[in-house]
Amino acid sequence: MSFVKRIEAIVKPFKLEEIRQALLEAGVQGLTVFDAEGIGRQKGHTEIYRGSEYAADMLPKIKLEILVDDSQLEAVLTVLADTARTGKSGDGKIFVTTIEGLQRIRTGETGSAALE
Repeated sequence: MSFVKRIEAIVKPFKLEEIRQALLEAGVQGLTVFDAEGIGRQKGHTEIYRGSEYAADMLPKIKLEILVDDSQLEAVLTVLADTARTGKSGDGKIFVTTIEGLQRIRTGETGSAALE
């Protein structure tokens, strides 16, 4: 039995186009992109606004959601990690979860068939 996996990746915004192109070349047929902000080990930085210093600790990120068949998982994880990596703090995280159910609204297809 083949399972559908949801990959969520939090990455630096300037890497989006490079990641999107690499995923297309790897055969990923769709992804969803969200604007996000976050804080982690990177800790943000301080800025000055109208003469007052304040902490800008919520840094801009993007969140990608990708659904793949179990057979594509390792390849997509490799593409994401290799493409998003800059080697500097704040490169992001990748999360993988198993999807219990999936249905394409237009056709009623379910499971992996709904991804095609």
